[in-house]
Amino acid sequence: MSIFQRNDTMVSMKYLIIGAGPAGLTVACRLKERGITDFLLIEKEAGAGGLCRSEDVDGTAFDIGGGHFLDTRRPAVDEFLFKYMPRDEWDRFDRDSRIDLKGQIIGSPIEANIWMLDIDSQIEYLKAIAEAGCVSGKPMPEKFTDWIFWKLGTRIAEDYMLPYNRKMFGEDLDSLGTYWLEKLPDVSFEDTLRSCLEYKAYAKQPGHAEFLYPKKYGYGEVWLRMQESLGDRIKTGISVSELDIEKKTVNGEYSADCIINTAPWTGFKEIKGIKSDIAEKISTLKYSSIVTEYYSENLDTGAQWIYYPDPDKAYHRILVRHNFCGNSKGYWTETNLTRYRESARPHFINEYAYPLNTIGKNETMNEILSEMKAHNIIGLGRWGEWQHFNSDVVVERALNLADSL
Repeated sequence: MSIFQRNDTMVSMKYLIIGAGPAGLTVACRLKERGITDFLLIEKEAGAGGLCRSEDVDGTAFDIGGGHFLDTRRPAVDEFLFKYMPRDEWDRFDRDSRIDLKGQIIGSPIEANIWMLDIDSQIEYLKAIAEAGCVSGKPMPEKFTDWIFWKLGTRIAEDYMLPYNRKMFGEDLDSLGTYWLEKLPDVSFEDTLRSCLEYKAYAKQPGHAEFLYPKKYGYGEVWLRMQESLGDRIKTGISVSELDIEKKTVNGEYSADCIINTAPWTGFKEIKGIKSDIAEKISTLKYSSIVTEYYSENLDTGAQWIYYPDPDKAYHRILVRHNFCGNSKGYWTETNLTRYRESARPHFINEYAYPLNTIGKNETMNEILSEMKAHNIIGLGRWGEWQHFNSDVVVERALNLADSL
């Protein structure tokens, strides 16, 4: 017997969750843990996981959305996910990420590993860092490209940051804001010089210095187990085309007291009852699409990630899966869809990969989310909030939301 209320045309419930990525799954599983059963999670794909889904390629897991893993910095998130995939099914890794800088492989982040370059390059980078605006006290600029030069100096900007970001996000970098880059530390001339003299990296480890990855599966396994735990409270293969924010209905078929949306706002074909100015703001939201592609050969490296700013290479990074995915071989590339040339290799297209941090986006999202919340519709996660959240952050935010409902 269904737990939902039905009439001739509508299925009604207390909570309707759109999208079974990490955000939607976490809310649903947390509600179930708390004994709340009057909810339904709907997903357009055949299986759950969103950008964190895995597929079998060449006998082992291929994470179709690029490099996803479980960060160790949020113990509460880890403990929650261990309920569905126990700790002893995960391996722990120290992250090894590198940069191919004009054929020289150095550690990442670049500003901490100048010492790995040849001596002439070190001198040039040190001179540029000494003249960087944030070091010399110049006023902080507003445009993205100017800000990168100001923050990191001309050599890091020209050799790495600008070409890499163009490959990842597109040529029009000055359409991006700088608010999302403020977490980058100022480059210290003294620390960089010391690292060059002592032949070692300076400063603390970057984010994701330690991570967990399944021993026998791809990262998508944990989300599949969460899907299985939900039973008939999740329905897959349902594409949401129409959202009515006044009636709080989806596709004219599902009705809820509260709708939690984790899907891209720009992906709805129609949003009924929306104010024209809010609809216009949604239309301004930008995103980038990527293609992940599999190469079967193993690489002679201990790195898990390698970044490629070289504009002559279509892809912007590779993930060496035989260095973290058990019993696997080969690697996969990540390429902006606009730069990708289709091949016969196994590959996956992710239309919605990265929300773009365009100028004024945060203010725009505040208005969109405020209007939606007034109708008891909540945006959550990378796409519901249009923020470049990693999966651990998404799970944490989803737990907090579920606990507040």
